[in-house]
Amino acid sequence: MADITLDSVTKRFGEATAVDDLSLTVGDGEILGVVGPSGCGKTTTLRTIAGFETPTEGRVLFDDEDVTRVPPERRNVGLVFQSYALFENMTVRENVEFGPKMRGVSKAERRERAVELLKLLDIAELADRDPTTLSGGQQQRVGLARALAIEPTILLLDEPMTGLDAQLKTRLQRELVELLNDLDVTALYVTHDQTEAMAVCTRIAVMNDGRIEQVGTPAEVYEEPANGFVADFVGTSNRLPATARNGRLDFGHATTPAPNGDEGEVTVVARPEAFELGDGPFEATVRERFYLGEHVRCVADLPNEESVTLRVDPTDAPAAGERVALTLDTDRVHVLTNS
Repeated sequence: MADITLDSVTKRFGEATAVDDLSLTVGDGEILGVVGPSGCGKTTTLRTIAGFETPTEGRVLFDDEDVTRVPPERRNVGLVFQSYALFENMTVRENVEFGPKMRGVSKAERRERAVELLKLLDIAELADRDPTTLSGGQQQRVGLARALAIEPTILLLDEPMTGLDAQLKTRLQRELVELLNDLDVTALYVTHDQTEAMAVCTRIAVMNDGRIEQVGTPAEVYEEPANGFVADFVGTSNRLPATARNGRLDFGHATTPAPNGDEGEVTVVARPEAFELGDGPFEATVRERFYLGEHVRCVADLPNEESVTLRVDPTDAPAAGERVALTLDTDRVHVLTNS
């Protein structure tokens, strides 16, 4: 294993800045997720760590070694791409053996290594198959086996679950976490899917416009977003303006206890589950209702023309057009001070 440090890394392409003064550390054996919208710099960051891009400014370190200008083939980094990028003129086993072969590993050893990895990933029976005949989930496993065959200290995954159906994605996420923990490899997991990152990763870095907005555990990023961008990008949030004074939050049409001692104009970040139907100070009219199986998502309008998204049990879900009273659990909100 190795830890990864990005020290004030900036990457420009002509006049465009893809990564802007980014500093980040991935701990030894950690799975760090990097999430953010398209074009925010996620993949450029990954390619810089891999050695396919050289920073315009700053340094990349593995442990205490500066690898900023070390070529990719000398970094001992495994790569798993969105497209899997399997060699179509090779069998599954030959794909897995390719990396060790390029590094001069003997035929017997690289075959043994390939067989072990294919067994570990539960695809041993596919060893002699043409990769083009495999399903997306099977190709994903082959791509992972090929990346692990070089016995990397660092594993970089770029949108590895894209294109898989929801049920398969959930199963592979669980298996991937168990595998990485067993192998003691440091991993950087790039995805636009924040739910996927929360399921797989130890910590999450949220990127926007080439910068890091917040780094924290999935719970910290979800429950205590650093700013409005993080609140909106990670999960569903209701951002409500309020005035904090004397231990109360005044929303203009309702008041509640304040969860902390902030004073002045604030923004209250309330996730859908923070609201409960019942006798509460908030009055709202349900505008939209979406049945999602395990719960119903309702969008309701408040008297000041703000709207809130609610998560409701299907047995209690109100109909569109129905007026409801809402209680806000202020122990489950996060208050952002307006600057």
